[in-house]
Amino acid sequence: MSVRQKAAEIARILNELYPETPIPLRHEDAYTLLVAVVLSAQCTDERVNQITPKLFARAGNPEEMAKVPVDEIREIIKPCGLSPAKSKAISGLSKIITEKHGGKVPESFEALEALPGVGHKTASVVMSQAFGYPAFPVDTHIHRLAARWGLSSGKNVELTERDLKALFPEETWNKLHLQIIYFGRQYCPARGHKPEKCPICSLYGIEKG
Repeated sequence: MSVRQKAAEIARILNELYPETPIPLRHEDAYTLLVAVVLSAQCTDERVNQITPKLFARAGNPEEMAKVPVDEIREIIKPCGLSPAKSKAISGLSKIITEKHGGKVPESFEALEALPGVGHKTASVVMSQAFGYPAFPVDTHIHRLAARWGLSSGKNVELTERDLKALFPEETWNKLHLQIIYFGRQYCPARGHKPEKCPICSLYGIEKG
């Protein structure tokens, strides 16, 4: 079986298991999604979803957030970890969006990645899930599973993104990256993985990785 055939079969399994793919991070618009993704770095989606209602009750748009002292933001988001850096990023990106983009989250990779605390993965999530632009955000779950399943060499996230984009149709990317995340959490974790009970690893005789 070729890698492309394997990819097609994996996509079929994921579509059966996860026909619907709600975004795990609660949000109301592109801005609240952007902030939630920034907060999710090295933090669980569940924890982020516990914190964002309080944060957005205090300031739910860039103009309001730009006026909140960084120390106050940091205090609210402290349970998410990395709060000194994240609070500065949230404050900084809010000011830039307000001053340079008319209070609207920019709809381009270049402009998003120029914002404080926003890397390519974060920009990809916003472009795909807020604006519907074809993108394939690669987080640690996807990077790990692509290597485990033999879909990518797994040398770095940039190569993994390139390999997955080459294997799967563009129109599936936005849904597929969420399906892989959901699958990894339910069936294919980094630790305590039971290959014989995994619908994909058991199919291809993958024992570990």
